[in-house]
Amino acid sequence: MPTPEQRLEQLGLEVPSVVPPVASYLPAVQTGNYVYTSGQLPMRDGSLILTGKVGDAVTADEAVECAQQCALNGLAAVRSLVGDLSRVVRVVKLVVFVASSADFTGQPGVANGASDLVGKVFGDAGQHARSAVGVSVLPLDAPVEVEMVVEVS
Repeated sequence: MPTPEQRLEQLGLEVPSVVPPVASYLPAVQTGNYVYTSGQLPMRDGSLILTGKVGDAVTADEAVECAQQCALNGLAAVRSLVGDLSRVVRVVKLVVFVASSADFTGQPGVANGASDLVGKVFGDAGQHARSAVGVSVLPLDAPVEVEMVVEVS
């Protein structure tokens, strides 16, 4: 059975380096068998891949890609604490914030970018509870932010 990293490789993806915090917090913390990530922005190679509101400057399809990048960054934060994504027993919950124009109501579809990725990487263990929340603005004018809670062995 392939490891989570091998599944990512099959998808043409890899776990990036941990994104440094933009304020006073840690990328993730572990308590007992649970890892809680801070909100992860769609950063790639040190900068946001897009800025603006979904339904305005950012399309829904672009926002799905942002949500996927946020999830990858969350996995990087998890791996930085546990050393190996094979230690993930279950993805428990995702919270996806979508900076939306006033008339945009497709937040659940955007959140699928993160949900679908963790499902492909962890199989049944990637099936999770989730919230998809529309907000007026996110840090650095990011279109999407994702938090993750995972159980580890």
